[in-house]
Amino acid sequence: MIKLSRVSTDSIEKILKEAQAFSEGKISKIEGDVFAANLFFENSTRTKTSFEVAEKKLGLQVIDFEADKSSIAKGETLLDTIKTLEAIGVEVAAIRHSETRYYDALKDTKLSIVNAGDGTGHHPSQAILDAMTIIQEFGKIEGLKIGIVGDVKHSRVANSDAGLFRRLGAKVYFSGPEFWFDEGMLVNGTYMQFDDLVKEVDVLILLRIQHERHERNFHFKSEDYLKKFGLTKEREAKMKPTSIIMHPAPINRGVEIDSELVECERSRIFKQMQNGVFARMAILKYDLENRGFRFIDSKN
Repeated sequence: MIKLSRVSTDSIEKILKEAQAFSEGKISKIEGDVFAANLFFENSTRTKTSFEVAEKKLGLQVIDFEADKSSIAKGETLLDTIKTLEAIGVEVAAIRHSETRYYDALKDTKLSIVNAGDGTGHHPSQAILDAMTIIQEFGKIEGLKIGIVGDVKHSRVANSDAGLFRRLGAKVYFSGPEFWFDEGMLVNGTYMQFDDLVKEVDVLILLRIQHERHERNFHFKSEDYLKKFGLTKEREAKMKPTSIIMHPAPINRGVEIDSELVECERSRIFKQMQNGVFARMAILKYDLENRGFRFIDSKN
């Protein structure tokens, strides 16, 4: 799975149902010895670890791959690295890379590529787990108002989330510093001032500032950003009683969200992390079944 726009809505709904089934105890084990590798060229805690757990839960054999110790450090291309893994028997690779659309160079590979995040492009597995979390809360996405707030310009999560939520019938709103927005970025939603947005939305998704993707230093101090564009306790008090707070993490406490709100009753941040394993299990199974691999299903 490279990006969700290449996947039919019916298939996405199937993946979401499979992910929910995994969360309820369904067990799937792949037949035979099938090898997986995780190539992370950017730092990651949640995504990398949850892919590893998901792969092992599915019965895959996980190859230990350290990007900074691979032959890429000697000048090998990503394509040649993937072709090498393919030649020695790896069937699926989850890849995170700082280059947007890194996967364009991998069109001729035969193994399954699961995009674990490409630059400022897409993060499909995060969108699936976010949709799963919202459905668990509200039973649906259609008709909901969802706000995505922060560094939308540099966020692959914002791209994938907004596109998926609109396909599933939600109304998407954006907010944050206005210089991070332009007309092209608002194709999947409507800009709204943050103090108005918090009163309207059913789901509030906060984003961290993507400092590593900025061409110049961000000029807000942490406390200033929280006051102007972050979720303070005062803003949280104005949210609808049933509204929830989400964040793809890592969280910068005291910047995009008041530290005390990370574990508040509205927060589903750690539920998202838990759902990450089940969502990635469903994605991996979907990709591998499409290539003809078989799984044995059972109930825990």
